[in-house]
Amino acid sequence: MSTFTTNDGVSLDYRDTGGDGVPLVMLHGWGQTQEMFRHQSDGWGTTRRIITLDQRGHGRSEKPHHGYRIARFAQDFADLLDHLELDVVDVLGWSMGVSVLWSHIDQRGTGRIRRFVAVDQPAAVAAVPWLTEAEQAESGAIFGVDGLLELGAQLSGPDGSAVTEAFVRSMFSGEPDAEVWGLVAQEITTVPAYAGVPLLFDHAAQDWRDVLPRIDRPTLVIGCEGSHVNPDSQRYIAERIPDARVHIFPREVANSHFPFLENPAAFNALVEEFLNAG
Repeated sequence: MSTFTTNDGVSLDYRDTGGDGVPLVMLHGWGQTQEMFRHQSDGWGTTRRIITLDQRGHGRSEKPHHGYRIARFAQDFADLLDHLELDVVDVLGWSMGVSVLWSHIDQRGTGRIRRFVAVDQPAAVAAVPWLTEAEQAESGAIFGVDGLLELGAQLSGPDGSAVTEAFVRSMFSGEPDAEVWGLVAQEITTVPAYAGVPLLFDHAAQDWRDVLPRIDRPTLVIGCEGSHVNPDSQRYIAERIPDARVHIFPREVANSHFPFLENPAAFNALVEEFLNAG
């Protein structure tokens, strides 16, 4: 484990396996940590340089009382690349981590990205008012703005810990593997409400559809039949990113929002093939 300091003075924890070649930087989702990618760091550790990060307010990273916006997280990502003096990287975002990368591309372009893997993130999480019903369905909106406000109030309330656990538990179809759920449930406890609630609101209120056609790097979009994110929303994203590929894991392979934990062998093989192509 190592740390670096962002340009606004926040210490963030990261892991770098070292090695040669183009590094793969992996960004976790809301309420989780770089531990989500333990099977990728271990599985690829001898063949590929893997860099993971506890984003601010998460895991072992510092938890300041500022900066819980996707745009700030995108700056943190750029600060990490600057700290490591990396000009070109492969990137993999999962859930909110995809939004962080979309924000990076929106602000800075794709100049530092070689290949992009986007795992199970809708183009719009909340049904923001300017979306028609058809656009809400295409984008994969999970709830309406009223539902987002209600969830935020519950997460901030006296039963916030239980609400957080139930919310994340809903991202699994059926009964999760005990070891997988144990890890996920433990990691969500590292995020205080003062960080998680404003971040979730900002994350969910974004509409990234206009960024998708401007992604000019080879892209793999990954979804899961058993996830709370509708697989059709992943097909929609892949259709709008020029020449993107899409892969939907069937339920018998991965049955949740966490395919890299449920079936690391299948997940790693898919991503490895994409990163090594061409």
